[in-house]
Amino acid sequence: MAAVNFSIDQPFGIKLDDYFSQAYELVTGNPIDSFKVIEGITPLSTQRETVMWTITYFVVIFGGRQIMKSQEAFKLKHLFIFHNFLLTITSGSLLLLIIENMIPMLARHGLFYSICATGAWTQRLELLFYLNYLVKYWELADTVFLVLKKKPLEFLHYFHHSMTMVLCFVQLGGYAPVIWIPISLNLTVHVFMYYYYMRSAAGVRIWWKQYLTTMQIIQFVLDLGFIYFCTYTYFAFTYFPTLLPNAGGCAGTEGAAIFGSALLTSYLLLFINFYRLTYKTKASKVVKETTSSDTIKTVKSANGTTKKAIKTKHI
Repeated sequence: MAAVNFSIDQPFGIKLDDYFSQAYELVTGNPIDSFKVIEGITPLSTQRETVMWTITYFVVIFGGRQIMKSQEAFKLKHLFIFHNFLLTITSGSLLLLIIENMIPMLARHGLFYSICATGAWTQRLELLFYLNYLVKYWELADTVFLVLKKKPLEFLHYFHHSMTMVLCFVQLGGYAPVIWIPISLNLTVHVFMYYYYMRSAAGVRIWWKQYLTTMQIIQFVLDLGFIYFCTYTYFAFTYFPTLLPNAGGCAGTEGAAIFGSALLTSYLLLFINFYRLTYKTKASKVVKETTSSDTIKTVKSANGTTKKAIKTKHI
């Protein structure tokens, strides 16, 4: 067993990349350093494939919902628990591997380098970003479970699932090193989210469900802070270097920057609205019902004495 030794290059005491490299070679039969996303050769690396899978996703979930109208809902408890268990472990593993790669870079070169320098896009990070992209296809099964269990399909759910898959594809081709931040934050949220789904499906009552949405909103606020900064300094430096203040150039394509900024902004607005409708409205309703049910009407009898009427319950 490898000796535990904490350092900048080994922040967790052991070198996770060594085990990752062995697993990669065992599964693919190729050395890990040989990986590179090559359009048309690497699986799911073309725009056509992404579009076809997105269309297929919508056909399956909406077609499946129509079919399920005349069918009994499936239970799928144990399969659902196992699905969420694997996604919890996978999300956590990818997160730790990205952190292990980023800590040395941040320590030696600083934050600006890690989000804007061309050299911050490394071969190992590209592989981890690609694996995260593949996980987005796996996560489409979340919606399939909803359909088979005859649960409601919210716009936010299927929009977020499908477009995040597209976003990861676009960012892989955009070569913007800053994407390690939204990917890391997303993986962090997913560790908690899939753990919640796993435990909840097993019948455990989780008190912090509401805070998952809060975490997602905070995630998008942080995402956009970095994305807006990188996008701004790129355009200011490239097109208005003497007119607008800027921090210098920033690696990545313009299309990926604009698409990422627009989509993440829409996510933030949609999740804020979801939080408002789900928790604020619900809380207001509970307060109103409680107040109404606990109200005791006081009336005066004919002889002037006061009596309390029966409690009324708001319906």
